[in-house]
Amino acid sequence: MLLEHRGMRPVVPESAYVAPTAVLCGAVVLGEGARILHGAVLTAEDGEIRTGANVVVMENALIRGRARHPALVGDSVLIGPHAHVNGATIEDEVFVATGASLFPGAVAGTRSELRINSVLHVNSRLEPDTVLPIGWVAAGDPAELFSPDRHDELWEKQRDLDFPGTVYGVPRGTSMRTVMARQAEFYGTHREDRSLHDS
Repeated sequence: MLLEHRGMRPVVPESAYVAPTAVLCGAVVLGEGARILHGAVLTAEDGEIRTGANVVVMENALIRGRARHPALVGDSVLIGPHAHVNGATIEDEVFVATGASLFPGAVAGTRSELRINSVLHVNSRLEPDTVLPIGWVAAGDPAELFSPDRHDELWEKQRDLDFPGTVYGVPRGTSMRTVMARQAEFYGTHREDRSLHDS
């Protein structure tokens, strides 16, 4: 499904493949030979998504582009099933395994590997050729790697990365009522989306 969003349309080269059950919404530009598999969603909310050549986005992965943090994916990248790439930059030859998450402002360096269910936190940079182990979290610039049992140490590092400001544009401590009112208004713009299959 190809959707126009905020007046922007996906760009899909002839050499690319988009599965019939995948969704490309808004300012999404695919590179040559890109493969977007079933159930994957690439949604350029108010910022673009751009992939390089020979990128494979597997089943049910989500890539989200944001105004301050476009989603930029280099060449020869694999984004595994159920992975979540939100306003992050992925450099060339990166392996993003099943269930891995990258948050706004994050950068996964060239040839890095984010293994199953790992997290690259907001505003954090994973150095080239780094392996983020299964279930671990990387935070900071350059990123420090934290095993799941080191939550208190991780919190000390991630507190200053400003997750609520980066993701929601609000200071820490803002009520969920306020955050969700803003989010509902923001995502309400999808009511105006237009299917390009109808035109």
